[in-house]
Amino acid sequence: MEGLEEKLKGLSIARRCRPEEPTYLLHVALQPAGLLALSCSNFTIHLHNKDTLNLVGEYRGHSGPLCGVVFSHASPDLLYSGSADGTVRGWDVRRPGTQAAQVFKSDPSHSYCSFDLSCGDTLLCGGTEQVNKEDSFLVFWDVRKPGGGLLGVYSESHSDDITQVRFHPRENDRLASGSTDGLVNVFDLSRGAEEEALLLTCNSGSSAGSVCWSGADYTQLLCLSLDEGLHLWDLGKLDTDEPLTVFSTTDARGLPLMADGGAVDYLVGGQWLEEAQKLLVVGGMNDGDLRLMECDGGGLRLLRTLEGGHASTVRCFLWDAAGEALVTGGEDAQLLLWTPGGVELTTGKRESMKSKTALRLKSRPHKKHSYRREKKETQNTESH
Repeated sequence: MEGLEEKLKGLSIARRCRPEEPTYLLHVALQPAGLLALSCSNFTIHLHNKDTLNLVGEYRGHSGPLCGVVFSHASPDLLYSGSADGTVRGWDVRRPGTQAAQVFKSDPSHSYCSFDLSCGDTLLCGGTEQVNKEDSFLVFWDVRKPGGGLLGVYSESHSDDITQVRFHPRENDRLASGSTDGLVNVFDLSRGAEEEALLLTCNSGSSAGSVCWSGADYTQLLCLSLDEGLHLWDLGKLDTDEPLTVFSTTDARGLPLMADGGAVDYLVGGQWLEEAQKLLVVGGMNDGDLRLMECDGGGLRLLRTLEGGHASTVRCFLWDAAGEALVTGGEDAQLLLWTPGGVELTTGKRESMKSKTALRLKSRPHKKHSYRREKKETQNTESH
């Protein structure tokens, strides 16, 4: 079987899609039956054919920035989205353009900046922005209860915006959360009350941006901070005297990846590749080039640089193992499909479609250095 590195080395652009109106592409989710869902900075959700990238549907309904999209595992025709408008919504992908089939809410003061669905399709969790300059909440719903069955909240474990919540891929009650307070928490929800459920707290030393389960049995946890720090912890060593840290760097931009000392300008995210048993970390350059890297105890190792695709910051990616394809989306409004030996059907120079003021104010800032400033700008804009 061809190794991961050989597959990545063969990648080239097979399809390129640009929307009719410029918008940042923020998050992407895959439905194995053939769909991609994209959350956009104009508060819409786009559905694309995963092989052709043709736009096949759109949903409107959210009134604030989106914080993610995820397909139901057992019912792939159901797509969930979370938003700073204080709702998590469920959409029927068989009926593009219709209103949400389900709406989940909590306290009116809650504005969501992260959410996820458990692997058993029973629990939804939303992470809120900081409320009243002191509190932030993990909110839980039972997706099986009509009317949005609110189960309760955890309120003591984070003190600032909860930027990421990630359920374990195999254990329905295992949840990891990351926050701009620097903490990454792991919970066993089957224990009930928050104090008993909190299994572990790791300190990233900086604002946590994204969290990803990884490792052969998903016992490892990858955290990327908003200022390009990277931390990989092995929770399997929790009951031993060995350190949990597998690898850690406060700034991945300082790691030389190439012979000429070239590195990355920013980190996009990570994904555990089950078939290859490798942790893929994607970073980028400000000009749009991408770095595909492997992460393990030895640090980051460059596998491939992808050039000629995006014209600005890449915000999301996913590896489709079945199709052996990479999907990327970014602030240049482009959705790209990279396949081994791919030949792009359309020609033309890549271009940026960024509408700098409107798009920046409508999207979640990507990095720590702009997080507070842009959040404040958005609030000031809305108050005028």
